Amino acid sequence: MNDPRPNDPRPNDARVQDPRPNDHRVHEDPRPNDHRRLGRELGLFDTDPLMGAGLPYWLPDGAVVRHTLEEYVREAERAAGYRHVYSPILGKRDLYEISGHWDHYRDDMFPPMDLGADQVVLRPSLCPHHALIYRSRSHSYRELPLRIAELGGMYRSELSGVLGGLTRVRAIQLNDAHIFCTLEQAVEEARAALALIARAYADLGIRASRHRLSLPGEGGKYVADPQLWRRATALLREVLDSSGVDYEAVGGEAAFYGPKIDVQITDPAGREATLSTVQIDFHQPERFDLHYIGADGAKHRPVMVHRSVIGSVERAVAHLVEAHGGAFPVWLAPVQLVVLPVAGAQEERAHEVVRLAEARGLRARVDGPGEGTLGARIRAARLVPYQAVIGEREAGGGLVAVRLRDGRRPGAVPVDEVLHRIAGRVADRGSELWPAA
Repeated sequence: MNDPRPNDPRPNDARVQDPRPNDHRVHEDPRPNDHRRLGRELGLFDTDPLMGAGLPYWLPDGAVVRHTLEEYVREAERAAGYRHVYSPILGKRDLYEISGHWDHYRDDMFPPMDLGADQVVLRPSLCPHHALIYRSRSHSYRELPLRIAELGGMYRSELSGVLGGLTRVRAIQLNDAHIFCTLEQAVEEARAALALIARAYADLGIRASRHRLSLPGEGGKYVADPQLWRRATALLREVLDSSGVDYEAVGGEAAFYGPKIDVQITDPAGREATLSTVQIDFHQPERFDLHYIGADGAKHRPVMVHRSVIGSVERAVAHLVEAHGGAFPVWLAPVQLVVLPVAGAQEERAHEVVRLAEARGLRARVDGPGEGTLGARIRAARLVPYQAVIGEREAGGGLVAVRLRDGRRPGAVPVDEVLHRIAGRVADRGSELWPAA
């Protein structure tokens, strides 16, 4: 569980209140980079009153961005030694009573559903499920750290007045992971998680505005175990200090079971939100009676490190849309190359170039003369990283006239070279559209 606000298990939230309802008018916003407006203009996502507030749907181009982002995270996690699992979006009420969510967040969870003699609930968090997955098998100290990750759904009952686009929703796709480790391994695992977040931000073009050590405050519902809080806080300070990042300790922002590191982002309007978190948890391993067999043959309690690289997919995409103004990095762009035949005589060649691009795994399309003048088509595709214009001369010479999103025009270039360059930019997730050869 990765919590961006005090006593709240819901990582897709922020301490930012948006009074506008999340209905069919939610995209009406004067800010040019507002993700709700851009999301509609770019055909990424939308909402419908019949689906309900806070329940956006993803259009094809938005689904491409989401899928690409999810696969990036899975790949990064696999490379870092995580193993992926799937767990159900429902759980018995008893599960959340054990974890503490029922006592702390009953009003923020959807009502229980009667299922025979049981009551089941849409989960507000993934960590209780991962604790059960760990508990389902015996573990030796030799297996630790055991890193399990999931891109899974979770749900929260938000008032309609605070919903907004993708940043405040009721159905959340969460990038979550839990590391079960020894006490001696906890700091290094948390530090590695923080480094993984930093690498992802660099690849995605996200800038962290600050790191926050979130501590308990007055009047909140926190686990009453002062020793637990002191141990976890000391370890997280060690993580931050050894990572060399500046941070601010803030009271009243902790999760109910322990302190956490929040990685804060700021949107173009200056509004701050939590995107990623790292937590060290002594509480839930005890609640679920988790253990491993140590070198001495005795049972020992593991530490549970919670971490999320990009938090909720919804919030991450919302921030990416606004941070890049819809001009996504090449590897993340829903369309990476648009081919523009000058006249109908070049359309067949344009479609052939698209087939060659797709064979290299690139996302490409043809915008033909039937969709307007060449100038109009160029303007309509202004956010696509690469435009390839094909006139009579280019079609006859195996060339395309390349135009870049940043305004540069490398000129007439052989098709194979163009596709090779674009594929290279996608593979290395480079930020430079046309580096020197």
